[in-house]
Amino acid sequence: MRKVAIITGGTRGIGFGIARSLASHGVDLILNGMRDLDAISPVIDELSNMGVDVRYVQGSVAQHDIRKNIVHTAVEEFGHLNFLINNAGVAPNERNDILDMTEKSYDRVMDINLKGSVFLSQLAAKQMIKTKSEQPESNTAIINISSVSATVVSINRGEYCMSKAGMSMLTQLFAARLGEEGIPVYEIRPGLIKTDMTSTVTDKYDALIEGGLCVTKRWGVPEDIGKVVLTLVKGEFMYSTGQVFMVDGALTMNTL
Repeated sequence: MRKVAIITGGTRGIGFGIARSLASHGVDLILNGMRDLDAISPVIDELSNMGVDVRYVQGSVAQHDIRKNIVHTAVEEFGHLNFLINNAGVAPNERNDILDMTEKSYDRVMDINLKGSVFLSQLAAKQMIKTKSEQPESNTAIINISSVSATVVSINRGEYCMSKAGMSMLTQLFAARLGEEGIPVYEIRPGLIKTDMTSTVTDKYDALIEGGLCVTKRWGVPEDIGKVVLTLVKGEFMYSTGQVFMVDGALTMNTL
């Protein structure tokens, strides 16, 4: 039976890189995003041409009804669910000093980046437990895409850092709970990845990378994340549940 994965924020950037990697391995997909279906039709076409079935659920994971619809779509269209990749995330609309951070900005970032992942994981986990009961040998997993910002402080986007730090604890909590069910939970921490989100700071980080910010002297690309996700869904790291996989070009490695 073919595997089925949900990818939030799966139509662009890191999410699309993950979708392409999973599609190359024959995994059927439920993608979630904010854009209209017409706008993402080239994405759907590209993935479908790789030989997999693709469904799209539009809307914000911050909303309860959208989260329910995402998991409902997996069950209704495919009959089961194997993987959840919590990738949807936003940066603050304005980068403000932590002393000037607004409640509105905090709520927006936390609702999408953390709350959405927590309660979508809850729904998906229950469905994966059912999948495991019906298909005991089938791989299942939850994979959370966080950021080096989970531990690297940026005082002008504190709400983003806090949301990613929260996702690290989310990973450990669900790993502990789902261990007895045979469902591993992982965290991937990307570093500087070339996406829409980082397009406004390209010049700044080009210079920093050239100056030695990362051991691997280049930007990361969405495919770098996709390759790691693919390895995890293949079940190669079942004994590493709850662990963090760094994909940051050694940006966070201590050096002298």
